[in-house]
Amino acid sequence: MQKRIVGQEAPLDEILMALAAGGHALLVGVPGLAKTLMIRSIAEALALEFRRIQFTPDLVPSDITGSEILEEDSATGARSFRFVRGPIFANIVLADEINRAPPRTQAALLEAMQEHRVTAAGESLRLPKPFFVLATQNPIEQEGTYPLPEAQLDRFLFDVRVGYPSADDEVSILRATTGTRQDALSPVLGADEAVALQRAVRDVAASEPALRFAASLVRATRPDDASATALVKRAVRWGAGPRAGQALILGGKAHAFLAGRAAVSPDDIVRVALPVLRHRVLASFAAEAEGITPEELIADVLARVAPPRSGLAI
Repeated sequence: MQKRIVGQEAPLDEILMALAAGGHALLVGVPGLAKTLMIRSIAEALALEFRRIQFTPDLVPSDITGSEILEEDSATGARSFRFVRGPIFANIVLADEINRAPPRTQAALLEAMQEHRVTAAGESLRLPKPFFVLATQNPIEQEGTYPLPEAQLDRFLFDVRVGYPSADDEVSILRATTGTRQDALSPVLGADEAVALQRAVRDVAASEPALRFAASLVRATRPDDASATALVKRAVRWGAGPRAGQALILGGKAHAFLAGRAAVSPDDIVRVALPVLRHRVLASFAAEAEGITPEELIADVLARVAPPRSGLAI
């Protein structure tokens, strides 16, 4: 990946962890930071079927899932309907600028992301394995956009933030992108190997203390919970649900596996806490007015929930 993407190590790590854990990722960043290029390059390096859906206000659900067309047999004159599969039937689906489509169209992704199947033409159709939705979103341009509902945000394993490159990286980007050379990527994994990778990640051990640590972090984000910090009680409107705990463990397993370890440590869970929780912890209106960010709330929780001292290694 680094043959084509300069810098951006943290976002790339988080995307790869999401893929290894079998989850979906939302990439948030201003235009021009190579979000789309990252996703295209990952699909190329994994030798997986890739489809790009440009979300626009006039996009309808059938543009995503597919539609029925009427066909006539030239020999017999008989007519019948045939279902033409939409771009959702791919291994990696890029939902570009997902918040530009209306909620009805966004909802077309919900079943696919959660159940890995699509109901169309009266039938339930399985999506190919592996199946990932990698969506992009522009955080600064809100005109003509439809904010993603919390139910859909919760389907994303990670909320990945793509920031500006460093000064040296920016010079390297200019050098690499203004010439004639374009590095090709050699596939390193196929579809069957990617599915096997996901199974291997789930086999990473998570001990009882690790599970309790993840649960404690999630519960501490809920303002009505006894373990909530003073800042959370004052500034959080809605805390993270049980799916956040699942994401912490799966993300921690992926981080440990990619680091070559067979068990989850507290550092693995802490590493993925920010991308897992930042889109699941909703600040109150008063907190937003004060400028309190989800990142500050998560940092407060991490500082006050003590990790287990022992019993994590298996």
